[in-house]
Amino acid sequence: MNDSEFNSKDAADAFGTGRGDTHERIAKMPVERYAAEYNMKHDNRGLAIIFNHENFDIPSLKSRAGTNVDCENLFRALKQLAFEVHVYKDKKLKEIQYIIEQISRKDHTDNDCILIAILSHGEFGYIYARDVQYKLDSIWHYFTAVNCPTLAGKPKLFFIQACQGDQLDAGITLTKTETDGEISDTMSYKIPIHADFLIAYSTIPGYYSWRNTTKGSWFMQSLCTELDLHGKRYDILTLLTFVCQRVALDFESNTPDCPTMHQQKQIPCITTMLTRILRFGDK
Repeated sequence: MNDSEFNSKDAADAFGTGRGDTHERIAKMPVERYAAEYNMKHDNRGLAIIFNHENFDIPSLKSRAGTNVDCENLFRALKQLAFEVHVYKDKKLKEIQYIIEQISRKDHTDNDCILIAILSHGEFGYIYARDVQYKLDSIWHYFTAVNCPTLAGKPKLFFIQACQGDQLDAGITLTKTETDGEISDTMSYKIPIHADFLIAYSTIPGYYSWRNTTKGSWFMQSLCTELDLHGKRYDILTLLTFVCQRVALDFESNTPDCPTMHQQKQIPCITTMLTRILRFGDK
């Protein structure tokens, strides 16, 4: 898994182009109008692009130790689902935009879907490239039906591992009371206060996203585990529900030297505009 070197020739060779500058207004229907599931029986699964940010030119941003573990695990999980995976490391915004534009201009007719993952620093409404912050909609708009007609009617998946603010979630403990009125320690556990409230963000708007410097981020650890175990069994929304469960129940910050950051929780935030069930079958 090597970083794909950026230059205009490489990007064009890697992704090709599938349309001219004029936007198409008619696109091929990939599945019947009221089909319950997306057509995932094209010749190819499709492209998966990972933008992995570890180091930054912005002095206030620290290196993201552990992100390479996330990247390697996600690369492996997506390859097992038959994606054609490309990894880009520490790219500047203009480089990211060029890569994304080239991908959007590719002919995706024979592909099931597209997946883009961004691992970086972030804050409310923004995410960071190596050199500057940007809004995520500057990436998404390249894949609307008019801008990328060969993906019209097909799933376009985004996974965002980044903070969305600096607020912390201390959680709340759920308990089950015994018939004699006593509370049993074995029947209680701690969940985030925003649990139980569907692109897939590692955390909710305004909140911190946790990352272990050796094992990787909580969200990516959980996502890769679910993709490895159940990627071909569950539909994507069911799978992401269990990703949320893993993050919510299995992780808690351990920073006793910093009490305000200690024993904090996290819940991912899944926004969906999918119109059908999405399931990754065998290829």
